[in-house]
Amino acid sequence: MSSSSSPAEPGAAALDVDRALLAALARDGRASYTDLAERVGLSVSAVHQRVRRLEQRGLIIGYRASVDARKLGLGMTAFVSITPLDLAEADDAPAKLAHLDAIEACHSVAGVESYLLKVRVASPEALEALLREIRATANVNTRTTVVLSTFYEDRPPL
Repeated sequence: MSSSSSPAEPGAAALDVDRALLAALARDGRASYTDLAERVGLSVSAVHQRVRRLEQRGLIIGYRASVDARKLGLGMTAFVSITPLDLAEADDAPAKLAHLDAIEACHSVAGVESYLLKVRVASPEALEALLREIRATANVNTRTTVVLSTFYEDRPPL
């Protein structure tokens, strides 16, 4: 019986290279294949093939720009927990709220609340208006935590 890895199961060294590539791309999605090759010690063509395989396997699901919300006038971040007013109604709050651009993320959570929303708005008045709209649109109660400062976020999972 051979101890070598099959092509479907990369060996430890290949996984280390893949993780290094994923970490580098998570930090800088615009890194060139040349830069990536220098970071992981492979040829440019080998890095290109590995990145393509990571995309095909679904480990890389896209590339995006990181935007400074404060410079867009959205200096207030808050977390809004929502709980349905009527538990007999359909649980469709995420779909009902999807059109609200101020909601950056919606997570289903365990605990008293059903969902946790991350929102970004310009001001306390804008937050108050958004909360009214969330309550009316999804027929929910809200509990809000305003972020005072952020030390880090959007950290890659590697």
